[in-house]
Amino acid sequence: MFFLIAGISPKTTVLDQTPRRCPVCGQKRAFYRRVDHYVNLFFIPLFRIKKGEPFLLCDACEKMASQMEPRDREKAEPTFRRCRGCGKKLSPEFRYCPFCGAPLV
Repeated sequence: MFFLIAGISPKTTVLDQTPRRCPVCGQKRAFYRRVDHYVNLFFIPLFRIKKGEPFLLCDACEKMASQMEPRDREKAEPTFRRCRGCGKKLSPEFRYCPFCGAPLV
């Protein structure tokens, strides 16, 4: 009998090691990141099948932020939030991301 354990899993990578100022909390601990999806064989990533979009994530407040000015935050649409795992826009009623399955805080 032969068992094959394979699947697709997300992997977050830091694109730039230069810290940037977070427009949400104001601390200089935000980094550009990207979530790529890889095919795994026995829990070892083999190759990338989907390249994600870059986003800015703050390590201090753990919120995703774009390059908007603090005065423009009030104009932003408050009905959506982003998943910390894959970066997709989600409705506020979701408790888990429907794309990657990560719990939403």
